[in-house]
Amino acid sequence: MDSGSNFSAKLEPFLLMAKSLKGAAAAKLIQDATSAPGVFVFSELLELPNIQELSKNEQHQKFLSLLQLFAYKTYQDYNQYKDALPPLNAAQTIKLKHLTIVSLAAERRLLPYSGLLKALDMPNVRELEDLIIDAIYLDILRGKLDQKEEQLEVEYTMGRDLEPGKLEQVLFALQSWAETTSAVLATLDGKINSIADDAAAKKINQREHEKILQANLKDVYDKQKDKSLGAMGRSRVYGTSGFSEMMDVDEPFDIVKGKNRKASQDAIAKPLRKRNKF
Repeated sequence: MDSGSNFSAKLEPFLLMAKSLKGAAAAKLIQDATSAPGVFVFSELLELPNIQELSKNEQHQKFLSLLQLFAYKTYQDYNQYKDALPPLNAAQTIKLKHLTIVSLAAERRLLPYSGLLKALDMPNVRELEDLIIDAIYLDILRGKLDQKEEQLEVEYTMGRDLEPGKLEQVLFALQSWAETTSAVLATLDGKINSIADDAAAKKINQREHEKILQANLKDVYDKQKDKSLGAMGRSRVYGTSGFSEMMDVDEPFDIVKGKNRKASQDAIAKPLRKRNKF
């Protein structure tokens, strides 16, 4: 069960009793409902015919005004019109201050302690923080106390009853919010599409750059390969020519040298003749 349903359930017993009450009994029921723990919404009780009839009785009219105060007014309104309202007991005072924080939080998400102290007529920061902590515990608002900056950071508030004549203002505010949200979403979509287009163009440029780089590397490699093959060819030609020249120079020497060696061998091999002695 969410908070709104829980608050309505707290009011249910008073609705059942109010249907059969009039006059002073109905006025007493309003006092009880506005003092009861956990009861923070009152529109259904206000709409009952026998409760609305209190406006016709001068003695009980102020109790109807009291119910209207708790439904959609604040503690500041009570201080301004307290002479026309019944006096508040301790439980009613704390509840009205809690509801005042809810109303202020619906307008701003950062509530300075200085403004809250003034609006709630609190004597010091310590008691103000205790009041806010109680409201958070009751789940009528959620937030964080920033003691360093002396402010309340609001995350969530319950919804209060809507004052007659304020529906048009709420609808206008919702329409403005919807238009602003649509404009923000359209801007975000445009930014997202622009980022996606830039990323795609960057990817294409990177691919083109890589193709050019690979082509240049291949060209350099081919040139280096051609140079290497040319150097090897010249080396082979130079080695054959040198060998031929060496053969041309050495060949006569080898032949002559060979002839000389043969002549010597023939001279050695030829036997000496024996002379006859006479």
